[in-house]
Amino acid sequence: MTERELTPWSAAALARLAADAEWTRSGLEVAFARLIPDKATWLADRVLNLYPSPPFDEASIFVLLRDLPFIPEPSVSAQRPTRNSVKPWRFEVPRYETTGQLAQSLDLTVSEIEWFADQQGRLRTAPFPLQHYRSARLDKRQGIRLLEVPKPRLREIQRKILRRILDRIPPHPAAHGFRKARSPRTFAIPHSERDVVVSTDLRRFFPSIGFDRVVAIFEAVGYPRRVAANLAALCTTVTPAAELIGMDRPTAAKLRTTHLPQGAPTSPALANLAARQLDIRVSGLARSMGARYSRYADDLAFSGGADLKVDTLLWAVSQIAHDEGFAIHPDKTRVRRSHQRQQLTGLVVNSWPAVPREEYDTLRALLHNCIRSGAAGQNRHDHNDFRAHVYGRIARIGETNETRRAKLLSMASRVNWDEPASS
Repeated sequence: MTERELTPWSAAALARLAADAEWTRSGLEVAFARLIPDKATWLADRVLNLYPSPPFDEASIFVLLRDLPFIPEPSVSAQRPTRNSVKPWRFEVPRYETTGQLAQSLDLTVSEIEWFADQQGRLRTAPFPLQHYRSARLDKRQGIRLLEVPKPRLREIQRKILRRILDRIPPHPAAHGFRKARSPRTFAIPHSERDVVVSTDLRRFFPSIGFDRVVAIFEAVGYPRRVAANLAALCTTVTPAAELIGMDRPTAAKLRTTHLPQGAPTSPALANLAARQLDIRVSGLARSMGARYSRYADDLAFSGGADLKVDTLLWAVSQIAHDEGFAIHPDKTRVRRSHQRQQLTGLVVNSWPAVPREEYDTLRALLHNCIRSGAAGQNRHDHNDFRAHVYGRIARIGETNETRRAKLLSMASRVNWDEPASS
């Protein structure tokens, strides 16, 4: 096969192979050898010369391979890296070359960037008014979840970074959490009507993503090291020692190092990007075993036929997760056959993703009582906005069943939400 013979069909097939491969010369060479063994070494060298770091999606690889016949090969001298070589920019993001440009874009001074970034860790032991985050503990069945919510000014800075940069970088197609037009329903759809559904999750997902990994994300987009480090520092934190009291040791160890805070607006998008290589490798593994894969935040789902080798799959996923800096939660791994209730993110997927019948019946009974005796008396958990809470539950059920949605909305329209509770 010559360079001119990279047809659209072969480019698509090669892009799929490259997306699942390790982005190294040997990794790409092995992948390409499955389709073009005589040109695999040459193609791996060409691709790496043009894209030293892995592209963010299979579509980008396809475009590169499709256009490769029209890109002249560099001379020998041009292939040698130089001190002044500049990384290519990717995606339509603001091109900040200096910290000053970043500060100006965020309506900050350079000193304010340094204050909020706190790369020297001066605020770790500072009094609470000087710290940039408020912490809140949520009790879980297994330990404590720590929410770290940025104070208003830092939160606004992070929202700008999210809108201007992170929202323009596509995560892997297998990622369904924290994305527009994606939801628990789209996460569950690939696994409906399958003989076997396997679910597991990543332990300490956000705390496992450290400063260096976030810097690498911004550098991969094209930002110089200093700018990438400041962006990463604005999106990460170190938990003060006082907040770690009562935490289990492994979780505390993660939180006392620089990590993504659960509660920052930038963390979900950065977590999806940090898990990109995990998604590439796990989706490739699933495909090789005849299975399907999708991820919703830290929830991983697989499905396949009755002959799916579940033990082999789970062992391999655990090894991949470890390689990528994550850990599988063994206590949250579930294997469900077609004769059992197959459930993912609260949706039953045996036939088509839907909220369990009992959840619908419970809400219908609640609305019935609200109509009869008033809404206030049914607000037994003291929700600040009980009406919004109920309509949120209706939306969740209605996403997968329009008939139930219409029935519940009709009942909700008959409730007097402003009526005080009867004495």
